[in-house]
Amino acid sequence: MDVLTQNFSLYGKGFLGTVQLTVYASLLALALGILMAAFRVAPVASLRAFGTVWVTVLRNTPLTLLFFAVMLGLPRFGLVLPFTVFAVIALGCYTSAFICEAVRAGINTVPVGQGEAARSLGMTFDQTLSAVVLPQAFRTVIPPIGSTLIALAKNSAIAGSFSVTELLGTYKPLNERGYSIVWSFVWIAVGYLIITLAISAIFAVLERRWGVPR
Repeated sequence: MDVLTQNFSLYGKGFLGTVQLTVYASLLALALGILMAAFRVAPVASLRAFGTVWVTVLRNTPLTLLFFAVMLGLPRFGLVLPFTVFAVIALGCYTSAFICEAVRAGINTVPVGQGEAARSLGMTFDQTLSAVVLPQAFRTVIPPIGSTLIALAKNSAIAGSFSVTELLGTYKPLNERGYSIVWSFVWIAVGYLIITLAISAIFAVLERRWGVPR
């Protein structure tokens, strides 16, 4: 317990950093993921192509490589932001590809006749998607989205290698202070466990309330 009690502020700062990364990156991933899913089922060929390229490239790019591309590449184009913002962009964009596929799978579970009925009433594609299709698709994709965001929380550990304050990075100063590396990682693992269990609990509530009975 000495490792935790004597360095509680350090652990707290790292824990808060991971929570912030997870929350902001999750919001970005959800927004982009839903948008890309809409692109992938859009009647416009160019939008479908863009969505397909987005998903294909990001799903097949190692996250560490994407971090390097964002952290080192964007400043070359004049975009200079705090490293934390760059980390949110990298995590959010990467995870959005997986969110997109989960949402698209949910869209495919909605009977085609409902979309046709909406269009026969004069609703546009945007109206049909937002008012008819997505609300039903959301009910079926709650579990996979929850799993994806749990993976995002664990993937945020990569940000520590790029000077971003997060939970895993606390082991470095603790090691320099001579604390047991084993116990340092034990409490880091406990921190990640708290975060992932919290996400699981949130999505369990969502699934009980809106999920499709199985």
